[in-house]
Amino acid sequence: MPMQIIRADITRVHADAIVNSANRAPTFAEGVDARIYEAAGAELLLTEREKIGYLEIGEACVTPAFKLSAKYIFHVSSPRWVDGNHNEVQLLRQCYDKVLQMAVENHCESIAIAEDQRTSLNK
Repeated sequence: MPMQIIRADITRVHADAIVNSANRAPTFAEGVDARIYEAAGAELLLTEREKIGYLEIGEACVTPAFKLSAKYIFHVSSPRWVDGNHNEVQLLRQCYDKVLQMAVENHCESIAIAEDQRTSLNK
């Protein structure tokens, strides 16, 4: 499958799954995470995330995408860049590995991943 880079609102991307750099606790507040919740149906998505519970950094889970055009939302608890000496690269790699594993397990042919400024390693 070819890789394609696009600049778009992830809540409007047509893909089997979208990746949400989620809060560790089942909540949402701002940024891309909040836009995904709002577009998917905040109450529906929050109820589903509450069933899963807290995610440690580097962990991921899957929920239905509800009102989005995607089938699934892959929620990842990605690391925040500190200084490169706190396993940030390894934890971020773990997130991507889990996303790819969930894509295979859920028979996804396309996934959309938004860059999150909190986790960008280009600091």
